[in-house]
Amino acid sequence: MNAGPSGPDEQKGQPGLVSAALSGLCPRCGAPTLFQGPAQLADECSACRLDILGLERGGRFVGVVTMVLALVLILAALGVDEWLRPPLWASLVFWAPLTVGTVIGGLRLYKTMWVYHQYEERAQ
Repeated sequence: MNAGPSGPDEQKGQPGLVSAALSGLCPRCGAPTLFQGPAQLADECSACRLDILGLERGGRFVGVVTMVLALVLILAALGVDEWLRPPLWASLVFWAPLTVGTVIGGLRLYKTMWVYHQYEERAQ
């Protein structure tokens, strides 16, 4: 069964975007060297010397991604507060790690998507 144009059948053995973002895989060699920090891109791949920062130029919508994630989390927190009325300490214990994890995950996914897109554009 064909999974569609973005499915695994069309990617010829390449990892999916989510697994590449979680593992920080280089678009050229597949080594886990895309990120230097939790959401900070490395200057270059230490395995194949691909200039990652050169590919990332122009992908400066990180603030927009963060604001959209913050809006979704704020609306979710307000809804949970209205529905359950948890104590303040319980809200902090729940929402603080969820917010940090969501923002880091969202930024990793966005940056990986942008770098992979730029790499494919330059390869053509």
